[in-house]
Amino acid sequence: MTAATDSPLFPQAPDSADAVLEGLDPEQREVATALHGPVCVLAGAGTGKTRAITHRIAYGVRAGILPPAGVLAVTFTQRAAGEMRGRLRQLGAHGVQARTFHSAALRQLQFFWPRAVGGELPPLVERKAPLVAEAATRCRLRLDRTELRDLTCEIEWAKVTQTVPEDYPAASAKAGRDAPRDPAETARVYALYEQLKRERSVIDFEDVLLLTAAILEDRADIAETVRNQYQHFVVDEYQDVSPLQQRLLELWVGERDNLCVVGDASQTIYSFTGATADHLLDFRTRHPDATVVKLVRDYRSTPQVVHLANALLGHARGRAAEHRLELVSQREAGPEPVYAEYADEPAEAEGTARRVRDLIASGVPAGEIAVLYRINAQSEIYEQALADAGVPCQLRGAERFFERPEVKEAFVVLRGAARAGGNDALLDDAVDLPSQVRAVLGTKGWTPQPPAGSGAVRDRWESLAALVRLAGDFATAHPGATLADLVTELDERARSQHAPTVDGVTLASLHAAKGLEWDAVFLVGLTDGMLPITYAKTDDQIEEERRLLYVGITRARRILTLSWALARSPGGRPGRQPSRFLKDLHPGAGTPSSPGAATGSVEGGGRRSARPLSGARPRLHRAPARCRVCGRTLTAPGEVKLMRCEDCPSELDEVLYERLHRWRAEQAALLGQPDYCVFTDKTLLAIAEAVPDDEAALARISGVRSRKLQQFGADVLALCAGEELPRKEEDI
Repeated sequence: MTAATDSPLFPQAPDSADAVLEGLDPEQREVATALHGPVCVLAGAGTGKTRAITHRIAYGVRAGILPPAGVLAVTFTQRAAGEMRGRLRQLGAHGVQARTFHSAALRQLQFFWPRAVGGELPPLVERKAPLVAEAATRCRLRLDRTELRDLTCEIEWAKVTQTVPEDYPAASAKAGRDAPRDPAETARVYALYEQLKRERSVIDFEDVLLLTAAILEDRADIAETVRNQYQHFVVDEYQDVSPLQQRLLELWVGERDNLCVVGDASQTIYSFTGATADHLLDFRTRHPDATVVKLVRDYRSTPQVVHLANALLGHARGRAAEHRLELVSQREAGPEPVYAEYADEPAEAEGTARRVRDLIASGVPAGEIAVLYRINAQSEIYEQALADAGVPCQLRGAERFFERPEVKEAFVVLRGAARAGGNDALLDDAVDLPSQVRAVLGTKGWTPQPPAGSGAVRDRWESLAALVRLAGDFATAHPGATLADLVTELDERARSQHAPTVDGVTLASLHAAKGLEWDAVFLVGLTDGMLPITYAKTDDQIEEERRLLYVGITRARRILTLSWALARSPGGRPGRQPSRFLKDLHPGAGTPSSPGAATGSVEGGGRRSARPLSGARPRLHRAPARCRVCGRTLTAPGEVKLMRCEDCPSELDEVLYERLHRWRAEQAALLGQPDYCVFTDKTLLAIAEAVPDDEAALARISGVRSRKLQQFGADVLALCAGEELPRKEEDI
C-alpha cells in the first residue's frame, strides 16, 4: 500500500531551491512557484497534488521566501499529515508545521486556554457514544447499536455545521438529512448530551474547533499572536472542509491572502459529515485575483483505468460535475478493466480470492492489491475467503503502524542493540545493517519465512518484516549507516507517522481508501442498493455515490476488476441488478451473457468478446433452501447455514457446541488465525444441531467447503461422535 510513486524511499535532499523544482511538470512547477497571494489548485486523482504542494512549500523555504515556522499546512487525516511531514523532511524543509485541523486547533487551545479562560483545558472525550447513550436513556429512548452510532454521527454533523439543538429539526429538514430518529427526539438527545458534557467538565473533538474559533473571535490579542506566528497557509483536500473548519481557517488567515488550497470537487465523498465542495468552488468568487492551476496529468493509472474514470464522471450531474477535470494518463497502456458477475455473495468472495491468489502467484506483491467495498459489514466474507485461499490480508482502519505492540517492542530492542554497539553478542555474526536488524528482530518473532495463515501471528510477522525491509532500503540509500542511524530514522518516522509498507492484501471501505493507491484493485458488491446505497434518495446523494465509485476506480494503477452478485446467499432469488453507474460504462452489465463470466470494456465503453475470469465458476441452478422445521424458503445467509428459520425450534446439542467452540479456539491458535477462519459461529451452531455422522452429512452444511472438509472433517466428525481427540505433540 503506497500513497506516493514519485520518489525513492530515501531520496537525497535537493542541494538548492532550484533543484527542488527539478522533475516537476509545467503545471506542478506553476504551483510550486506561486508563492504570493491566494492560490487555488484543482487537482485530479493521481495528478501529484501532494508532490506539487510539498515542493511549493519546500521551494519557498529553501529560497528564503517562506519562513519554515511561519507555514501551517493542514489536512484531514493523521496519515496524510504524516506523509506531508515526511516529504517535506526529504526535501530539506525542516520546521514546517503539517497537521490535521483538529491537532492544529488542539495545540492552540491547550496553549491559550489558561490565558483566555483560566485553569487547565477540560479533558477530551475520546468516544461520544457512551454519553450519547446516557442522554438517550434520560430521554427515555432505547437505541440499538446502529441507532446509537447514527445518532452520534448526527450530533457530529450538527456541530460541524454550527447547528445548535433547538435549530436542528429545521436544519436537518433543509439539508435533506435521513435522520435515525425523529428530529425532535434527536434535538432533545443532542441538548442533553451537551448538558452532560458541561456537568462533567469534558469536551469532544468538535468542541476543540468550536472553542478555538470562539477564543480567536473574542480575543483579538490571541488572534493576532496566532497570525503573527503563521503567515502562510496550505489546505489539502479543500473539498472536504466543513463550515466549522472554514470558519476557523478564516480566523487563522485574517485579512491576509497568503492562502493556497488544493482539492477536487469530483472527490467530495464526505457530505454526510458536513463537508462541502462549495468552499472550493467559490474560492475564485471570494478571491477574484487568485491564481488558479489545474492538474490533469494522471501519473497513477493506465489509460484504460483513466478512460473508465472519465467516462463515469461524464454522466455526472450537479455543480461538482460542472467543474470536473478530464484526466490524461501519462502511463503506458495496460489491461482493460474486468467486469465479473457471480451467482451469490459467497461465490463473488471466493472468485475474488482466487483472482487475488493468482495475481500474487504471477508476481504482484500482496501489499499492492486491495479489495474495496461500500460498507464495512461486507469485509467479513472477504476476510474468510482470503483466509481460505491462504492469502494474508489487513483491514484498513486498524491501529496505526507505530502504535502496534510488536513495533513498540521492536523499537525497544533495536534501541538497546544500538546503544550496546559492538558489545552485543547477538550481533557478532552480523556483517551489515540489514543482518543486524534481522538478528535483533529474530528475538521478537521475525523469521526469514512467514508463518502460515493470516491471523494475529501473521500480522505480527508482517509488522516486523516491514521493519526488516525498511532497514534494507535505508542501508542501500545510506552506505555505511549504523544501527543508531536507523533508530534515529525510525524515531523521526514515528513522530511524522511515516509508516513503512506492510505486506498483505488490503481490505477497506471506499471511504477509507481515499488518498491511497494499489497496482490491483477489486471493487466488489457493486449492486443497486449497495452502490448507490439504498438510503441515497436525492439527486445530490446519488451523485455523491457516483463520486465514491470514481474514487474507487482511481485507486487502481493498472489492474481493475468490478464485480457484483445476483443474490445474497446460495440458492437465493437472483433479483439484484448491477449498479446503475455501470450501465453507462459497460452496456452489457444490465443483461449479462453468463453469470460468473467477465468481460473487458474497450475504449468508448463498448463490449468485446467475453473471456472467463480466472477461477470464476458458472452459476449453479440450485434449488431454494427451505427450513427443515417449517418448510419456509430461506434467504438470509445465517438461516441458510442453519437450514431453519431463526425463530424455529432448535435441536442444539449444547455439550457438542461447547466442545466445538473449544476445539475451534485451539485450531485458530495453532494456525495463527482468527476463530472465524476455522468455522464461523453459525457453522458451529449448524454442526451442533445436525450432528453429522459422516463426511457426506457434514459436507451438506453450508460453510463446510471441500478444503475445510479435508482439513477439519475428521476432527469434527470425531467430536460429533463423542470421541476424545488425540493430543498433538506440541500440546504435550
